[in-house]
Parts: sequence; C-alpha cells; structure tokens
Amino acid sequence: MNHGPYDWGRPSDDTYGAYNHQIAAANNSQFPKMNTQQPIVTGTSVIAVKYQDGIVLAADNLGSYGSLARFSDIERLLPVGDSTIVGISGDISDLQQIERILDDLQVQDSYDMEKPNLKPEHVHEYLSRVFYNRRSKMDPLWNSTIVAGLSSTNELVLKYADLLGVTYSSPAIATGFGAHLAIPLLRRKVETEEDASKLTEEEAVELVRNCMKVLFYRDARSIDKYSLAVISQSRKKIDIHKGLRCEDMKWEFAKHIRGYGAPQL
Repeated sequence: MNHGPYDWGRPSDDTYGAYNHQIAAANNSQFPKMNTQQPIVTGTSVIAVKYQDGIVLAADNLGSYGSLARFSDIERLLPVGDSTIVGISGDISDLQQIERILDDLQVQDSYDMEKPNLKPEHVHEYLSRVFYNRRSKMDPLWNSTIVAGLSSTNELVLKYADLLGVTYSSPAIATGFGAHLAIPLLRRKVETEEDASKLTEEEAVELVRNCMKVLFYRDARSIDKYSLAVISQSRKKIDIHKGLRCEDMKWEFAKHIRGYGAPQL
C-alpha cells in the first residue's frame, strides 16, 4: 500500500495505475463553468387566497430529494419586515439564497430608517428583478414565489414571481402542483376581487386547510405538516401558525377502487 497524501488507502501504482492528479486539482479543471441544470431538493406547493379583511397563505414543510421525503422541517413561508410574507416553492438551496438576499435587503432598509419601510410591493418588484437577472445569465434561481402583505397605504398585496421573471396578481394564487389541484378549489369561492370581499377569515382559513388536505392526498411530494399565515388588514398584523397537520384524513375511498387491496368476494 502507498501512504503518500494522494494515495492513502490505495493499492500500489503497479496494481491499478498511477493516481489521477486532475481529481485533486478539480478547481483548475479545463471544463467550462456549469450552472445548476435542475432543482435537487425541492419544496412543493404554496397556496394563497384573499378574503374580505386579509390574506391566508400555506405551505407544507417537506423537502423532497427526488421521490424521497428527505426533510420534514423546511419553513417555506418567510416573514420580511413587519408587513410581508414570501412563500417559496422549488429548489431548497435557492430558497436559502433568496432568504439571504431578503435578509440583506432588510439590513439595507434599516440603515437610515427609524421604522421598517420595506413593503410587499417593494419586495415583489425586487424579487422579479433578481429572478430576471439570474435568468438572463442562464443561472436561474429555481423557485416560484408568492408575495403577500399590506402595502404602504394598508392595501392588500398578493402577487406572484417565478424563475423566468414572470409576474402577475390575482385574488387566488398557487405554485407547484397546487396550480393544478388547489386553484380550481380556490376559484370556486374566490375568482374575482368581489368574491374575495365576501369571504370571511374563518371561511378562508377553512378553504386553505381543505386545499392542503387535497394536496396531501394527491401530490406525492407533499406532507401533512404545514405552516399557515394570516395577514389581517384591520389588525395590521401577521400571524404565522407552524406545525399544523391535516386532520380527519380518510383513506377508505381506496378500498372501493377496483384492483386495490384484498379482493372482494
């Protein structure tokens, strides 16, 4: 056995050939710089809906490594300042990068301000520029975000921005699989701003909780543990409830599917 610093634990060169020193000098490789080609550890849906006095958001706590439910304690609802919540789906490492970017933004905002001046419309505009800049460099942040909160005039703000720099506003928004499964449920109740003005806080929370239950049933990358945020316009306050779970889960419907479970005589 050779015991030099490059050969610890290797058989002698006579047996397997000389050590490839390019491995140790990987940083000096002749390969071109490569950016992330696809998300690795990911979080699934974020859903949000307006009601007559505020906004309700929810996101589960799962970080999936492919089809492996790897992490069960990922917080994807990030408070920014005292009037904004950012919900993020997509790559978890890029989520952490966005969190650092937003932390730096808050520090810069607080340098010469006695009170926090960062509002959701500012955060959304900033994130949309960051996403588009990274997309233009062919090195996107693999995320979709929902920005919600109270504006400088105490108006409700609910907007979307994603890795391509696409932005829009709607009274009901969902990312990930929620765009396919939760949006139809949300729009049964809230399709326009007028519909949102008729929805109470209790109804909005119940609607979002039902959507999280459906996503747990139907989305293989979701989990029954989630966080829920309620933004109140009248109270001028954001309440974040963590560690919630889908309740009253019923799986009996599976036994009625032909070919599932024990044969019925």
